[in-house]
Amino acid sequence: MASKPKQKMPIEERAKQFMPFAALRGLPDALAAKEKILVPKIELSPEMEEELDRQMHLLKKGEMATVVYFDKGEYIKITGLVARIDVTSRLLQIVNTKIPFADILQVEKADK
Repeated sequence: MASKPKQKMPIEERAKQFMPFAALRGLPDALAAKEKILVPKIELSPEMEEELDRQMHLLKKGEMATVVYFDKGEYIKITGLVARIDVTSRLLQIVNTKIPFADILQVEKADK
């Protein structure tokens, strides 16, 4: 009795054999979220508010800026082009990130 030659396994199927196996899906993300240290929002003193206001007035659309702002229990630092300064809605937009004025801790024009 002659045996038939085996068909070769497609490359895509062979590659799947060697992919990492995650027994607990989402565990790395859950652990990363637990590692975040949530901080309370800093209340600005009148002097800090005045300095922040002065720095905000120096910003212009199309310029590079670095902003430190409060978001969901943590402070985030972002550097990018000022896309929009909306005084009516009290929003500063750095590239695609919209930041309410009330959440801004620090602003400075980035050097070119």
